[in-house]
Amino acid sequence: MDVNALKQERARLAAAARGILDTAQAASRSITGEEEAEFDRLMTDADNLEATIAREERVRAQEKRVALDAPPVPDKNGPDSGSEAERQSRAWSAFCRNGARGLNAEQARALNMGTDPEGGYLVAPTQWVQQLLQAVDDAVPLRGLANVMQVTDGESLGVPTLDTDLNDADWTSEVATGSQDDALRFGGRELSPNPLAKRVKVSRTLLRRAAMSPEAIVRQRMEYKFGVTQEKAFMTGDGNKKPLGLFTASAQGISTGRDVVTGSATDVTGDGLIDAKYTLKPQYWARARWLWHRDAIKRIRKLKDLEGVYLWQAGLAGDRPDTILDVPYIVSEFVPNTFTNGLYVGMIADFSFYWIADALNMEIQRLDELYAETNQVGFIGRLETDAMPTLEEAFVRVKVSA
Repeated sequence: MDVNALKQERARLAAAARGILDTAQAASRSITGEEEAEFDRLMTDADNLEATIAREERVRAQEKRVALDAPPVPDKNGPDSGSEAERQSRAWSAFCRNGARGLNAEQARALNMGTDPEGGYLVAPTQWVQQLLQAVDDAVPLRGLANVMQVTDGESLGVPTLDTDLNDADWTSEVATGSQDDALRFGGRELSPNPLAKRVKVSRTLLRRAAMSPEAIVRQRMEYKFGVTQEKAFMTGDGNKKPLGLFTASAQGISTGRDVVTGSATDVTGDGLIDAKYTLKPQYWARARWLWHRDAIKRIRKLKDLEGVYLWQAGLAGDRPDTILDVPYIVSEFVPNTFTNGLYVGMIADFSFYWIADALNMEIQRLDELYAETNQVGFIGRLETDAMPTLEEAFVRVKVSA
C-alpha cells in the first residue's frame, strides 16, 4: 500500500471540500443542502482515508516489532549454550510456557535474580523489558515528544527549577559593579515513580499451540493496558499517586495563567487558536505541537482565517505532517472533548518540557493454579512511572468560554 498516494488523495478530497465552501463564500451565501451533502461525503471519504493511513502505519510498526521478537536461533552445541542473552531468552520462553516447575537448573540460574519467600517472582530478561517499554512508547503519542528518563540510583528524580530570575543588568560606569540583586530563587520538583500493574489471563492451550511466542502474546496485551492507563494519566491525572496531567490546573504543573479562551461557549474559533499560538513564545515554536481530540480536529478543519484560508493544512509529502496555523498536531482519544462550561479542549506546547520518569524494575509473576479450573494461566505485570509538566510557560491550554 502506497501511503504517500493515500495522503495525496486525502489532500485532494480536502481541497474539493474547501472548494464547496469557497464557492458559497464568494457568492455571499450559505451552502445549499446538496452542497452540504457533497461536503460531508468528501470529508467522510477523507476521514476514512486518514483511518486507513493510520492503520497501515500501525501495521508496519507492528511488523517491525514482530521482526525484533523473532526467537534466537538455537546454538548447535545444546539448549544451554550460546551467549548469556540467548540463554536468558530461552529460559524466559520456557518460564512463560511451563512456569517455574518447567525450568531446568541452568534456566533457573539464568532467570533467578533474587529470592522471594512466597515464590513465583522472576526478573524478566533485560531485552524483553526494553521491548515492552518501546511498545508502550508506540502506543502512547505523548511519550514520543516528552522527555523520558530512567530512575536507577534512587527512589525519585529531582527537577531543579528557577522560581525567580535576576532583574535586568544595570547601565553603570567603568569602576562600578551595579546594584545588588537578591531576587534569584531556586526551587525543585520531584518525580517519584508510582506502581502500575495489570493482570493478563492466557489459555494454556494457546500457550502450547500458538504460532506466536507466548512472550509476544503477553506483551501485546500489556502494551495496550499499560499504554491506555498512562495516556489517561498524562492527560488528566491529578498527581496523587499518579502522573500530573496536562489538563489538570495546578501550581505544581500548569496553572490557570496559561489558559486561553477560544471566544465561544460551544466551539473552537479561529481567533482563539491564533491567540493560543501567539501566547506561546516563538522560541518554543520549532518543537511545538497542538494536542487535540479527534472531535476537535473535525471542527478545526472547517475554520478559516480572515483571508479565507483554512487554518488546517494537509501535509502532501510523507515527511510533512498536517498542520494548524503552520504547527503540526497530535491526536489522543483521552484529550477532553466536551465543548461547554469553560472546559479544556486542547493545547499547544513544547512537550519536551513534560517529563516522564520510569523505574526499570519490571516484574512478571505467573499464576499457575489460580485459574486452573478454566485452563488458563495468569500473568501480572508491574511497572513504575511518574510524570509532570516542568516548565509551565512552554504550555498553553485552550478552553471554551464559560
